Amino acid sequence: MPATFDEFVADRLDGLLRYATVLTDDPYLAQDIVQEVLLRAQQRWHRIESPPTYVRRMVTNEYFSWRRRLAVRRVVPSSPEVLDLVSPPVSDHAVEYDERDAMLDRLAKLPRKQRAAIVLRYYENYSDEEIAAVLRCATSTVRSQISRALATLRETGQSSSVQPTGARK
Repeated sequence: MPATFDEFVADRLDGLLRYATVLTDDPYLAQDIVQEVLLRAQQRWHRIESPPTYVRRMVTNEYFSWRRRLAVRRVVPSSPEVLDLVSPPVSDHAVEYDERDAMLDRLAKLPRKQRAAIVLRYYENYSDEEIAAVLRCATSTVRSQISRALATLRETGQSSSVQPTGARK
């Protein structure tokens, strides 16, 4: 466990940026959110008991606040360059890009708490208890949110089959 704020940032910044990028689907907004959260966390650093959970919760709450402020904002799929920052491609196969684009598009359409729970579970490998701590809810609520999100993802995945469109440049 890092003892100082600087050690915490050095150890956790990449993970926080990756988490925020998947939540927002916008690496620049993710950087803004993480920067704002880290500035606020630094001011109260000596009072924070569990920095990883607390800061992750702050990032999640900032994402929720941003989503509330821009509720009418239309989510536009990211460019291949942005997606490469989130999850570097394994190989240069068009189908893999299309599947990743389709999944990120379906994730972007989930309700915000379901999306946060899915991202924490499958992108950050958090347990139900850790997700509940970040989202400030019961573990049964976490399981319910994930179950509903997965059902929605399965349903939208079946209705929109991915067709290869050719390699990206």
